Amino acid sequence: MLAPIGRLMIGAGALLVVAGFAVTLIARLGLSRLPGDLFIQRGRFTFYFPIVTCLILSVVLSLVMSIIARWRR
Repeated sequence: MLAPIGRLMIGAGALLVVAGFAVTLIARLGLSRLPGDLFIQRGRFTFYFPIVTCLILSVVLSLVMSIIARWRR
């Protein structure tokens, strides 16, 4: 009864580890602030919205999911 929950937790943990490595790699490559990302700083107020980064990440993840979906058929 607890085995499916355990597998789900292991899978979620593995996914978090992969996401952590990806974020670290992106930061080391200097891709955390791309041209086109909004960065506004006025006094003590800072607003950062990574529009271009989100678009690139969306395209890459869509391609990966498309390849996985074709591979599973």
